[in-house]
Amino acid sequence: MKLAYFCTMSTETKEETFTLEEILTSLKTSHRLILWNDDVNTFDHVIHCMTKYLDYTESQAERIAWEVHNKGKCAVLEGSFTEMEVYRKILQQEGLTVTVD
Repeated sequence: MKLAYFCTMSTETKEETFTLEEILTSLKTSHRLILWNDDVNTFDHVIHCMTKYLDYTESQAERIAWEVHNKGKCAVLEGSFTEMEVYRKILQQEGLTVTVD
């Protein structure tokens, strides 16, 4: 089963589809935004995004970048599904690989 919603952004309408599993998952009270390691983004870019969008200090963002590099991923934020989706979309637009868990 797929459900859709429409979001108007300026003059553009965007449709997104969610599976029933995704909707049920979204009902959890707490979700995590996971930043994944990739071969594209530099440490500097990751640090920049963490400080600009998630309000981390430079040293906190550097620790996150190292954890992602060494462990393959890092939970960078926790909150409601809606909030995590907003940050996921922002960071994905910056080229980062992020998912909501």
